[in-house]
Amino acid sequence: MVVHDSLVSPEVLMLATAGTEIIFAGKRGGVGREFDQEEINQILIEQARAGKVVVRLKGGDPFVFGRGGEEAEALAAADVQFDIVPGVTSAIAAPAFAGIPLTHREHASFVTFLTGHEDFEKNPLAATRWDEIARSARDGTLVILMSTARMRANLERLVSAGLPARTPAAAIQWGTTAAQRTALATIDTLAEEAIRAGIGAPAVIVVGECARLRTNLRWFEKLPLFGRRIVVTRAAANAAKLAERLRALGAEAIEFPTIETAPPESYAGLDGAIAKLGTWDWIVFTSATGVEAFIGRLQTLARDIRELGKASIAAIGPATAARIRRYGLNVAATPKEYRAEELIGAIGATKIAGARILIPRAAVAREILPQLLRAKGAAEVAVASAYRTVKPAQADSARIRELAAAGAIDLVTFTSSSTVTNFCDLAGKFPQGLKTAVIGPITAQTARREGFEVVVSPKDYTVDALLDAIVTHFQPRG
Repeated sequence: MVVHDSLVSPEVLMLATAGTEIIFAGKRGGVGREFDQEEINQILIEQARAGKVVVRLKGGDPFVFGRGGEEAEALAAADVQFDIVPGVTSAIAAPAFAGIPLTHREHASFVTFLTGHEDFEKNPLAATRWDEIARSARDGTLVILMSTARMRANLERLVSAGLPARTPAAAIQWGTTAAQRTALATIDTLAEEAIRAGIGAPAVIVVGECARLRTNLRWFEKLPLFGRRIVVTRAAANAAKLAERLRALGAEAIEFPTIETAPPESYAGLDGAIAKLGTWDWIVFTSATGVEAFIGRLQTLARDIRELGKASIAAIGPATAARIRRYGLNVAATPKEYRAEELIGAIGATKIAGARILIPRAAVAREILPQLLRAKGAAEVAVASAYRTVKPAQADSARIRELAAAGAIDLVTFTSSSTVTNFCDLAGKFPQGLKTAVIGPITAQTARREGFEVVVSPKDYTVDALLDAIVTHFQPRG
């Protein structure tokens, strides 16, 4: 079981294994019932006593402004064993991603953290401490959390307590994410500047000379895909790899797998082809998944890979070829243009005529390649189902629809026609359309037919080329 707050990223929740019960114990934008602390404590205690492994997941660090200490005390009092996994508090992470060091030899030798959401008119004791807080900001750095609603009042208190009005200050919203916004001003102008920048909660306020260093040290916003929200629709394993590369370029990558692989409904065709393993002249692989499925079936049947014997191997695309070579097999033919039609020229008409050719592939795929091979005189073309592509049983379709309706998706990536059609089945079609980046002309054709606007379609049909083309697309022109 995972019990999480509202500021936990959906991408982090995707790390939970299948079958994990996920409880949202907060609210977003005033929507939803927020659990009180006692309710949360009881959930943790009762579920742990029931024999479950429970993760209490918080944004940032559980012991820094997150009531993790109070929850741990409740667990200890109930004699429930627990571990603490330290995190990085937003008080440190957000300024770092905004290019603001919290200490510096010339500007600040210490840092003070505090929350700024208290109603000081109702808490006179807290109000009297602003003199101390202002003194700490003169020679150090002040970081204020949970202060967006009271930003102006808190900054005015600092000035009233004697902090110079021209002291540098910054407000950072959604720090460390592609939605990050930062306003840099002084304590007497920051509230207005934050309004102009559209900064709201959650935000971190930084006060002190170190804030001024952002001008030269802002690094995150300079990444080529900073601020872009890009949806990745590949199968889960591949989606994570592509998403990681997009995030390294500054994007917010939303993993929304629209396909997953499953065993074929019957292995009869593939097993029959493997039974005649030494008789094939060519084995053609159209995807890396097909390679893994074929090799996996050989292992299941306890067949020796050396039984491939005289068979030459062809691959459509470099990723497929690389996967074949991983098993110590040579690739005899790869087309310059990574599509089925081009494989005929890569193999050569003379080698196709009279040849016996095996194609282990997905259960449903385009028939153009087998048709062309037969037209060129192949003696036998056997298409064997090595795996199926299916729609995931669970998908966060509501989130995609919400983002699309708000115009908050910059790009959707598609790597096959099935990712396009499954996306429409899972998330629906959007009247205004969505901009897409696709691999290959067939995928582009399918995307356009479904109403998408194809704005990125690299010449080479590879993920590397797709990433390069996405970066180029978002670069300023002129």
